[in-house]
Amino acid sequence: MKRYGYFLLTFVSVWALVISVPAQPVDDIRQQVEQLYHNVQNMEHTFDVLNKKIDDLLWYEKVGDVAFIDKVYIYGPPKWKEENPTAQGVGNPVKFWTYIFIPKTVDPEKKYPLIVFPHGGVHSDFSTYYSHIIRELIAQGYIVVAAEYRGSTGYGKGHYEKIDYGGLEVEDVKASRDYMIGNFDIVDKDKIGIIGWSHGGLIALMNIFDHPNDYQVAFAGVPVSDIIARMGYQTQAYRDLYSADYHIGQTAYENVNEYRRRSPAWNAHKMKDTPLLIHTNTNDDDVNVLEVEHLIKALKAEDKKFEYEIFQEIPGGHSFDRIDTKTANGIRVKIYKHLAQYLNPPNPIKNIKTLKKAAYRF
Repeated sequence: MKRYGYFLLTFVSVWALVISVPAQPVDDIRQQVEQLYHNVQNMEHTFDVLNKKIDDLLWYEKVGDVAFIDKVYIYGPPKWKEENPTAQGVGNPVKFWTYIFIPKTVDPEKKYPLIVFPHGGVHSDFSTYYSHIIRELIAQGYIVVAAEYRGSTGYGKGHYEKIDYGGLEVEDVKASRDYMIGNFDIVDKDKIGIIGWSHGGLIALMNIFDHPNDYQVAFAGVPVSDIIARMGYQTQAYRDLYSADYHIGQTAYENVNEYRRRSPAWNAHKMKDTPLLIHTNTNDDDVNVLEVEHLIKALKAEDKKFEYEIFQEIPGGHSFDRIDTKTANGIRVKIYKHLAQYLNPPNPIKNIKTLKKAAYRF
């Protein structure tokens, strides 16, 4: 709906231009239309920044009673490709914001397990959509870090166009993990888990593939697993997000190996022994189950040890275990039990009753 509004604004602006200057040459009108379109695109980023600032305030309303909330500015590797390789500042680290959530019940003399939590979406952000899950993690005694890695929305066009899907964004998320260990004595460096859904699931998988010694457990929910297959069943507008000049710059047809490099299913051989749980849903309307099935088969072919569950037609589709139904709550209990086996949080959630108490305190 938001994008529809932008297009409507563009149409109205163009129509006003046309009826107000009927005698203008066609080339002049074309140039002005292109300028208007450019302006509307910039307005979209402006609106995203505003939405982000509003949502940041909502975090305090939704979880501020149980968590200390901070947002820190850190950095990851330089951009993977530069528009102008000789420009000033080329090769500098990419800077990005990162959320930190710490239970208000912490004892500064003790250490606590850390959950690294990358958000989903091709261009999206860590929003209060996840507030109920944050409350559940906080109630168990986890510290949580959530990076607004390169390509995230809410930080302007420049950050948006640094996107590196399945590439150096993985290292941004790893940098958020390292930041917490280096800056907070209350973080137990030997009890670190990573979780994520959708695109965040891809990042979680690539982190344990590339950094197997840095995570004690992982969960990947409805993870984007095969970007090559994804290019086949998604829309042209979706494909364009990847082939944009500032991103990969080529289609899967033009450079299939680049898309393969960024896909967990084609990197299954890298997995070591990080305990991994994968969930997917047969009626997922975003990440088709065929992608996750490919990942599962690839891991089995490489004789990797992991757990998985393919849920059958669970209401909610792509969000089936993140929504607030009794079924979804029960599935999240399974996820938390998986994490607790290896992270041993102070107050593990063992059933739906204790999960609901995390949300409502009763």
